[in-house]
Amino acid sequence: MTRQPKRSMFAGDGVAAPLQHATFRRIWLASLLSNLGLLIQAVGAAWAMTQMTSSADKVALVQTALMLPVMLISMPAGAIADMYDRRIVALISLAIALSGATALTVLAWLGLVTPEALLALCFVVGSGMALFGPAWQASVTEQVPPETLPSAVALNGISYNIARSFGPAIGGIVVAAAGAVAAFAANAVLYLPLLIVLFLWRRTSQPSRLPRERLNRAIVSGVRYIANSPAIKIVLTRTLVTGLIGGSVSALMPLVARDLLHGGAQTYGIMLGAFGMGAVIGALNITEVRKRMSGEAAIRACALSMGGAIAAVALSREPVLTAAALVIAGAVWMLAVALFNIGVQLSAPRWVAGRSLAAFQASIAGGIAIGSWGWGRLTDAVGVEAALLVSAALMLASPLLGLWLRMPRIGARNEDAEVLADPEVQLSLTARSGPLVVEIEYRVAQDNARAFHNVMQEVQLSRQRNGAYGWSIARDIADPELWTERYHCPTWLDYLRQRNRSTQSERALHQRAIGFHLGPDPVRVRRMLERPFGSVRWKEDTPDRAVSEVLPVTSSAAGGST
Repeated sequence: MTRQPKRSMFAGDGVAAPLQHATFRRIWLASLLSNLGLLIQAVGAAWAMTQMTSSADKVALVQTALMLPVMLISMPAGAIADMYDRRIVALISLAIALSGATALTVLAWLGLVTPEALLALCFVVGSGMALFGPAWQASVTEQVPPETLPSAVALNGISYNIARSFGPAIGGIVVAAAGAVAAFAANAVLYLPLLIVLFLWRRTSQPSRLPRERLNRAIVSGVRYIANSPAIKIVLTRTLVTGLIGGSVSALMPLVARDLLHGGAQTYGIMLGAFGMGAVIGALNITEVRKRMSGEAAIRACALSMGGAIAAVALSREPVLTAAALVIAGAVWMLAVALFNIGVQLSAPRWVAGRSLAAFQASIAGGIAIGSWGWGRLTDAVGVEAALLVSAALMLASPLLGLWLRMPRIGARNEDAEVLADPEVQLSLTARSGPLVVEIEYRVAQDNARAFHNVMQEVQLSRQRNGAYGWSIARDIADPELWTERYHCPTWLDYLRQRNRSTQSERALHQRAIGFHLGPDPVRVRRMLERPFGSVRWKEDTPDRAVSEVLPVTSSAAGGST
């Protein structure tokens, strides 16, 4: 009898597979403690606000103060994560959050916390975590192989929601036993393991051969990439809507515990724990859901289930029934958010991964922050029950968005293509020389004109999201088979970045366009330095002239070297 080799508990493609990688495992465990501390502090802050004021508006603003920074600084944070060492960025951001938590602890211990000070320091903690998020999420691709990335994303969600399952209940006990100051102190202490693990991580960096972008240009590049990526725009829009509507649960949970269930801090913690427990259940089933359902079907099912669960929370006066409804709400909320997150992570190439994830964070956090403020104002006007019923009705109606903004199909990660050699030039150029004009001539059979033009519309998005502007496609009226693609790049360095940002699928798209080319002559590329009046020096070693290159149609680099 042949003995089978012992199988690791982490083997396979299940949700636990990424834990076999030591770096990911250590960071994941430390982040679990950090998330636990953050949830304990959130309970302390929300309950402290309910003790200081009876205004539902200010209670909901605690959630806004923690989430608003994510919306406001996510894109700069994402650019920083793409530009600098993500480990260093994560360490600095955690230090900012730790300073806010420490200051809040000291003020609470001295009895000097006011509603305004509480909101301000929650904003500081939120700012640190907003800076931390893109660097942490984008670095996951450096800790696990591509095939386990969806499971790693799910595990990060599980980390937060395991903390959410137990953190609020622990927070409720801590607040009831020792006051909000103990909850704030626990958060400060639980940041330390993650700081230590990240400090000890020996990250292998892959420096770019091109100089680093300036922050403002990096932000513009990220916005431009997203604006020209239809799939990412759809995911972000659906994420924002889900956050706006579904944020009512977290924002109004203290009032559900106090006004509908007539409980205290411990009841509030238990209710949040039920929501978090459901989220863990949802995260554990992400792989199965992705196998059995399309993205649109899964999001639709999540929205309908969550709408029903929110309605049950609004109508229930029994803690057991409310907790059961919150388990369902937590499961489908986690499934929806994780599916959105995976969609963004697998759609964005490495060079813009931090900025794309920052946009995702801004969408979900911005939706929750703005929604929390709105749900608080509505609750002041009509009460907790009515506000939750409105939220439930909107959530039940939200799948109608799929008629216009259908969730894109999510496949494997779009990997970066190989780096291309710089084109040869005979004109003296510097990194800031520009603008650069690129013209590509195709000869296409007239019968293929429509199909070629359709492909070029996709090429346009590809060029523009990687850095080109002023794109156009023109057809010669004297020679209808001759087409000219034209676009600009601000500088020579921007052009070098643009041509090397193409992913494998984009290179394949460019090759499809070249595949329409006819005749013995190859596709012709002209790269020209645009010269406004008065910019040409009188004495130059090399005269100004277009830099041309002939590309063979069969070359694998032809589609990407333009």
